[in-house]
Amino acid sequence: MTNDLIQSLANVDQNLLLYLNGFHNTFADYFMSTFTGKWIWVPMYASILYVLLKNFNWKITLYCLAAIALTITFADQVCAGLIRPVVERLRPANPENPISDLVHVVNNYRGGRYGFPSCHASNSFGLAFFLVFLFRKQWLSLFILLWATLNCYTRIYLGVHYPGDLIVGAVIGCCGAALMCYLLKKIAKGTSFGKVKHTEITIYAGLLTTLGILIYAFIMA
Repeated sequence: MTNDLIQSLANVDQNLLLYLNGFHNTFADYFMSTFTGKWIWVPMYASILYVLLKNFNWKITLYCLAAIALTITFADQVCAGLIRPVVERLRPANPENPISDLVHVVNNYRGGRYGFPSCHASNSFGLAFFLVFLFRKQWLSLFILLWATLNCYTRIYLGVHYPGDLIVGAVIGCCGAALMCYLLKKIAKGTSFGKVKHTEITIYAGLLTTLGILIYAFIMA
């Protein structure tokens, strides 16, 4: 019964991947492959540091940065260090995967060997949920969760992750963020994180980066 259920979920996961991965064109190839990059988001990450420095002293800022770093480390270690070696689920685009010929890939990028769960999803949603839990700002929360969601979809578009990889990765990232945020608030007891100002800077930085990616993809396409 359990094996049948697992196989049924795997089939649904595979079919959903092939469906979502099928929406591709030259413009989207450039957009998705750029959006999924880590370095392209440095301005947005820098804006988060700016918000922290504008609202807190250096000690609280360091605590926050340490908590973010630990959230990412937790997500990476649980996904890549603990679960992947046990599950060993091939990425969709891996040449050894029977469905690899059906998967759309960009610039022959196929990722590593195994992809369950997704570190990309756990890191993105780890950062996103950390900001949601810490600041509880409506517009920042909406933006950063949409950013993390689109970041995850790029992995399906590029054919390097199944939807299930991303969902589990997101849950792990959320758990890590909740834990580190809880510990941060315990250590920095008395700090009013909910009254933080200038969080719109992060939204603007993210939107301008996205606009830049759109213009780049349009020109290249």
